[in-house]
Order: sequence, then C-alpha cells, then structure tokens
Amino acid sequence: MTQQTQEQGPATTPADTPPAGMPTAPASPTPSAPLSPPLAEPRPLGELRVWPRTFHDRLTAPLPGLKAVARFAREGSVRPGRQGLADIARLPCEPGPLPPVDAGAVAVTWAGHASWVVRIGGLTVLTDPVWSRRILGTPARVTPVGVPWETLPNIDAVVISHNHYDHLDAPTLRRLPRDTPVFVPAGLGGWFRRRRFTTVTELDWWEAAELSGVRFDFVPAHHWSKRTLTDTCHSLWGGWVLTGPDGQRVYFAGDTGYGHWFSRIGHRYPGIDLALMPIGAYDPRWWLSDVHLDPEEAVRAVQDVGARRMAPMHWGTFILSAEPVLEPLTRVRAAWDSEGLDREDLWDLPVGGSRILEPTSLRSAVN
Repeated sequence: MTQQTQEQGPATTPADTPPAGMPTAPASPTPSAPLSPPLAEPRPLGELRVWPRTFHDRLTAPLPGLKAVARFAREGSVRPGRQGLADIARLPCEPGPLPPVDAGAVAVTWAGHASWVVRIGGLTVLTDPVWSRRILGTPARVTPVGVPWETLPNIDAVVISHNHYDHLDAPTLRRLPRDTPVFVPAGLGGWFRRRRFTTVTELDWWEAAELSGVRFDFVPAHHWSKRTLTDTCHSLWGGWVLTGPDGQRVYFAGDTGYGHWFSRIGHRYPGIDLALMPIGAYDPRWWLSDVHLDPEEAVRAVQDVGARRMAPMHWGTFILSAEPVLEPLTRVRAAWDSEGLDREDLWDLPVGGSRILEPTSLRSAVN
C-alpha cells in the first residue's frame, strides 16, 4: 500500500564513463560477500532543513482503518486481565546510581521502557528519556525510574526515536539545559526549537552527525508517528546506531515491528556490539504486529542486524497492551535459548540495571 524507501548507490558521473573508442577496464571480480555501503558524511550539528509535509510514503504497513479501530474498541484488549497483572510485584527492578566506568568503555543502564543511559566515547547519551510517572493516556508506571534524575551526570546528548508520548516526554526534557544537543527524526526539530533547544539536529534515514568523536546514525524502523489529531506521519520515526571512536557500536532500535529493515541495518553497520531491542506491548497481535515486536521477533531481529548481544526494553514499565506483565521476559529468554545463543549475551537487565562493554583494545588483548 505504501512505497518502500530504496537504498541508492552512487550516481554515475561523466568522469566515470570512458571516451568513445577507448577500451574499458575489465570488471573487478565479484566478491564472495557484498561489501557494506559507504556511510554518509556527517551533517552539521544544528543544521536547519526543509522537510516534506508528510512521511506517509515511509510506512511499511497500512495504518489501522475504521474497521480495525471499531474491532479494537469492541474487544477492549488494552490491558491484561487480573491474572496478567498479578505479577507486577515480581517485575525486576533495582534502581540506583550509575556505576563508574573507564573512559574507553561502553556502558548501558536501563531507566525503564525505552529510556537508556548510554555512555560511549566519553559521552553520556539519553535515549527517549521518560522520567515522568505518567504519560498521556496511560496508567502510571508500574516500576519506578531505574536511575534517579539527580544522580545523572552531565547529559552530553539526547536521541529521540519518534514523537509518541511514551518516547517523547516534554516534562522530562524540560529538566535539561537548553544547549543540550538533541538528535531527532526529520520533521521533529520544530518541536524542540519551540521549547528553546538550541542545538537540534534532524536526520533522515541513513544520515549521520558526529559529536566529540561519537557518530550518530539514524536508521529505519517499522513504525509511524502521531502526537495530535492532525499530525499523523508529519515527522519520521526510526532507531539510532551510536559508534564510538574505537568502533564499538550500540544499536537503539526505538519502537518497531519486524521486517526487512533489520537485515539492511546489519549490512550497512556491521559489527554491532549491542542491540537495545523492544520486546513488549505486542498483544493483541492482529492490532500491534506491524508496529511492535513480540519477543521471538525481537530475537530474530537481533540476528538479522548481526548484533552479538541484546538488551531487552519496552516492557515492565508502562502497561500499554494485553500481554501478562512478566510474559515478555519469560518468552524472550525461551526464544534466546531455543536459537542456541550464548546466555551471557542476553542482557535481560532489571529496571535500573547496568552492563559494561570492555574497550576494544582490552578485548583484543584478552583474545
């Protein structure tokens, strides 16, 4: 129903074409494995750009029609039943301050939902920061924020995946200094500039910017955007690949369903060390499969992108759908084991939990 965005190779220029009558050079042998496409040159920070009014052509599935909305309203499957809510007290939660890390290490701390504190290349980066107890249209969070705001170090940058309220939280962002660099999807910069943020970098899919030696690449996702009654798909949606100066990579998938983009991301960004992958808010599947992964799809997506490790997110914080509250965790563990993957590479953290990636130089010395 919608157009698919195509990756384009470099255009042929007149200089690429030999003069008439001159023999052409023999073709290079075909490599046994396709080479990764060249990455885009980083764009200037804070660049003002003009975007199309709508990004409907980027959808990879149709948005629900009136019949689907009516069925959803009739069935009312928006929350688990009493039995599904019974395990709220068992949700893993260990709030606390950030652990100390060496300058060359990559560390991640799960604050809850899609909010992470990522320390990479000496920077502290927040992903989709939501420190509020409530978000619009959703019951209060069922676990506390994993990292108290007052214990955070200076925030060097923020990345936003899309504009849904559980990923773009105005009360949390108001706590930040207005000169904090923010990296956002195309079309979302005006929202930040109206709130007086001064370094707002908007990117299209496959574009990048750089801050203090850390590269921020915006990549596709199977999702959509909407914040008001009149702005459906007026801004883009996606995930982020953060690459440190030593080449270590963290992929923050944002909010997404399953599909072809994962293999393309893995092809373009080989060697992802850690994927922060959503596993919750998936039931009922007939309603949510196009935009939210279930746990088994999340494990498949991690394999598609070629990531060595996975840290689950987007569960155990806000009740957004009908699956039992502990089911995402039990299913992702079972799916990981069924694929024969190393259990140490599934970082199923509690809210507030942290893990640290060793610097590349140290890993090489050990190996």
